[in-house]
Amino acid sequence: MLLTFIFLIIAGFAAGLLASVAGLASLVSYPALLAVGLPPVIANVTNTTALIFSGIGATASSMKELRGHWKKLTLYVVLSLIGSIGGSVLLLIAPASSFEKVVPFFILFAGILLFMSGRKKDVSTSKLKQAHETPSKHFWVSLISLTGIVLVGAYTGYFGAAGGVIFLAILSVITDDQFTVVNAMKNVIAFAGNLIATVIFIFKSHIDWILVIPLGFGLLIGGYTGPIIVRHSNIHLLRILISLAAFGLAAYLFVTAYF
Repeated sequence: MLLTFIFLIIAGFAAGLLASVAGLASLVSYPALLAVGLPPVIANVTNTTALIFSGIGATASSMKELRGHWKKLTLYVVLSLIGSIGGSVLLLIAPASSFEKVVPFFILFAGILLFMSGRKKDVSTSKLKQAHETPSKHFWVSLISLTGIVLVGAYTGYFGAAGGVIFLAILSVITDDQFTVVNAMKNVIAFAGNLIATVIFIFKSHIDWILVIPLGFGLLIGGYTGPIIVRHSNIHLLRILISLAAFGLAAYLFVTAYF
């Protein structure tokens, strides 16, 4: 048990860094829980619960970036929570076999999106920003963007791996803030989504609280450290490296689910 705790603390720290830098915590923490013997759905529920601690650490470390942005952030949080509730309910309804088979595709999509978002000049994003600045198209672009936050919130409640990456992409379109600010808002939104999902899981599912403790401790430290790294790192390079890791994990989970 001691080795298991040490393993989960280390995995949690790495996952916390990934969560607060690129929204990819579950690419480490979820497989770590599978590795110690938890079945897929229980591992996902336990993982979501532990991710709350990453959100606490990241939010506490990002107060400087969040100053002056709480009003619009509150709107984004409410929308994501609406989606998260739906996603959490879906997870409890869907059979475990279906869950195992769709996860690789979620992670593959996340890896592709992360890789594309790391490009220095994204033409599609530029066009969306121009449309957002045009009064006649402002309403529809805003509606689609805010709906996207609800849908990503639903995905976060269902599984959540790399959901933060999608939040980054949407927030980059609907705001003109610097990456450090957008990343900080993403961390708060993900934190809120994981929190509401956990409340639902407490009453409707089984959480392995013993494993939440070491994983959550590592996530707390990693989540707090991540925003500090973001302020001083080459984010473009980090995104490329993490996207490659996402492709590898998606391939591994695809093989284990279908062969």
